[in-house]
Amino acid sequence: MKLALLMGLVLIGGQAQANTSVLNTPQVKDLAGSWNVDLSSDPSQHYTQPMNLSLKTDGTIEGDFYNSDIEAGRWKYDRGRLCISFRTSDGIGPYHTAACLIGKEVHGQTWAEHRNFLFNWNANKSSQ
Repeated sequence: MKLALLMGLVLIGGQAQANTSVLNTPQVKDLAGSWNVDLSSDPSQHYTQPMNLSLKTDGTIEGDFYNSDIEAGRWKYDRGRLCISFRTSDGIGPYHTAACLIGKEVHGQTWAEHRNFLFNWNANKSSQ
C-alpha cells in the first residue's frame, strides 16, 4: 500500500515536472495569450470574439472565451501537437471547446448541445 502511494506521488510529481519543462517550449509560449477567434459563418461578414489563455504547470487552463470565463480546461502536448479543451457557459448551458495550435493559428471547434450546434473556427494571435 505504501509503495503504491509513493509511486502515485512520483507519477504526479513527474507529470508536474514534465509540464513545467513543456511550458518553456515555443509551442506553449505561442498558445498562451490573447487570440481573435474568427466566428464568421459568412466570409463577407467578419465576426470575431476574444479568447485569452493562460496555461498552468498542472495542465490546466485559465482565461476566457467569447467573454465567458473558462470553468474547466486542460492542455496537453502529445504526438507532436499542442491541444486544449475547456468548458464555458452562456448561463443556460455548457459550451465545450477543443482546439490545437497549428503553426501560428489555433484551429478549433465549439459544441453547444443545448443550442444544437457545432461550430468550427480559426483564431489568430491578437496584436495587443
